[in-house]
Amino acid sequence: MLDLSLADLIKIIPAVLVGLTVHEFAHSFVAIMLGDDTPRQQGRLTLNPFRHIELVGFIFLIIAGFGWAKPVRIDRDKLKHPRRDDILISLAGPLSNFLFALLLVFALKLSLTLITFHSRYTLQTVYSVFGVFIGINLGLAVFNLLPIPPLDGSHLIYNLISLKSYEVSAKYFKYGSFVLLLLIVLDRFTNIDLIPLGKVIGSVMKFLFRVAGII
Repeated sequence: MLDLSLADLIKIIPAVLVGLTVHEFAHSFVAIMLGDDTPRQQGRLTLNPFRHIELVGFIFLIIAGFGWAKPVRIDRDKLKHPRRDDILISLAGPLSNFLFALLLVFALKLSLTLITFHSRYTLQTVYSVFGVFIGINLGLAVFNLLPIPPLDGSHLIYNLISLKSYEVSAKYFKYGSFVLLLLIVLDRFTNIDLIPLGKVIGSVMKFLFRVAGII
């Protein structure tokens, strides 16, 4: 369990709500653009976070560092190119989080350029709030790109495997979630960094900050 103070929660909860909403909205939007109106029928084409949040998954994400939102349902029969479109819909979520993080980086740079902060505390607060929102969105992007079911990155592998064997692809998707759960449990309760997301997210954030001229 993450050791979070009240101040941490005040920053993290809005960041998680926004990050998950951006992620699920992107899935819905791309699905509709590719011909499947199922997300619209289910009320998922919205920026209202309460249409996307799954309570247990949200709580786990806050207290344990991993969790989930309500999955966006799609109907592959409504897609003109089911394999290709399924991949595009899946990748839309992580890509939207990365682009939103990039937007926040340049918003931070603009704030630092246009606004004079007269106290170190105020400046640190601005850095902290932006840092949490950027980190959460990068985390959602990187984590969901892992090629392990049911994460978004697995859809690319699943659709490639299904070209050769539906049976193998079905087993990959069926048992992959158990592998993911095992990796998460081992990562949390051992000293082995099996899923080094923190290092990857930190490296990407530093790179973006350098590109924007913040550091």
